[in-house]
Amino acid sequence: MWVSHNVKVRDCLASTSVTLKRCLKLGVTMAKSKFEYVRDFETDDTCLPHCWVVVRLDGRNFHRFSEKHSFAKPNDIRALHLMTKCAQTVMEELEDIVIAYGQSDEYSFVFKRKSNWFKRRASKFMTHVASQFASSYVFYWRDYFEDQPLLYPPGFDGRVVVYPNNQTLKDYLSWRQADCHINNLYNTVFWALVQQSGLTPAQAQERLQGTLAADKNEILYSEFNINYNNEPLLYRKGTVLIWQKVDEVTTKEVKLPAEMEGKKMAVTRTRTKPVPLHCDIIGDAFWKEHSEILDEDS
Repeated sequence: MWVSHNVKVRDCLASTSVTLKRCLKLGVTMAKSKFEYVRDFETDDTCLPHCWVVVRLDGRNFHRFSEKHSFAKPNDIRALHLMTKCAQTVMEELEDIVIAYGQSDEYSFVFKRKSNWFKRRASKFMTHVASQFASSYVFYWRDYFEDQPLLYPPGFDGRVVVYPNNQTLKDYLSWRQADCHINNLYNTVFWALVQQSGLTPAQAQERLQGTLAADKNEILYSEFNINYNNEPLLYRKGTVLIWQKVDEVTTKEVKLPAEMEGKKMAVTRTRTKPVPLHCDIIGDAFWKEHSEILDEDS
């Protein structure tokens, strides 16, 4: 009886071994087909290790897009909030983003220095961020532009840059915020000349040609009674997204054993989420207050 049983077990194992060998042999043959050589043409785009990986997105031909969708000038608060919503979605869906910065039709996302996300392949960083952002822009459009239909899908181009240390990363973000200030000051004066003084775009451009920041501030104040320093920080500084703990209050129905009907109660829970800030990131104050962003072990 036992001998017969052992023989059956041995025969079963032998049969399984032969089948497994055949499957493995078939698998190897399929994986190493004669077409396998085409993989040699793929470019190695691995980002340098121990460097900050930055993905910056820019709206493709957004000058035309903003005109077709009747964006307010010089700033459309709906469009800016939609961009930030998309950036928050990117941070929540993708891993290892420690900070993001956005202004106008662009957003920059900074991945951890130690991130090994998709083996640090630049193409993966860029395509995942760009696709998630673009799809979110379409998905959330109606939440911000209730009366304006989306006439055609927007596009975003992206690039990946690696920065070797904390100072170069801070300088990059400072550069983008300085760019925000320069562009917004120009646009604020430009559209004041067009909308309030009746100049054509060409005339406004000619009026501002060769002017410095002080000249633009003087035009705003003397001709339109606008103190640029009192303009919203969102417009002047852009938006910084960092992870912070936030208390969220939700309503939950609680039913006690002795009660027939449940009672609705407010329940507070704390979660970490990307929070928008409109502040200066060129100086040291921001980085001292949020030192965990550049912490190697964060």
